[in-house]
Amino acid sequence: MYKLAFYVPESHLESVKAAAFAAGAGRIGDYDHCCWQVLGEGQFRPLQGANPFIGEQGAVEKVAEYRVEMVCADDCARAAVEAMVAAHPYEEPAWDLIAMAELPA
Repeated sequence: MYKLAFYVPESHLESVKAAAFAAGAGRIGDYDHCCWQVLGEGQFRPLQGANPFIGEQGAVEKVAEYRVEMVCADDCARAAVEAMVAAHPYEEPAWDLIAMAELPA
């Protein structure tokens, strides 16, 4: 089992979550579409050669973004990441995938 976390602007929050859910992420037992999200502020500066969705090359940009976390079973983790990236508006979305440990009996 993995935990997928990513940052996304509010304008694309629901569509990016929907893509990850459609790929199988967010299932816990008899529940689906499970996630946790919180609004925060992201910061970045597009460098030369970047094609930013928000902001301009060379200028620091601050934007309201959501951090979204959801679980992914081993067999859907790759598909969930690929779906999230494909649906995301950013050229280089920030995300992480963390393996979850099982507690010994």
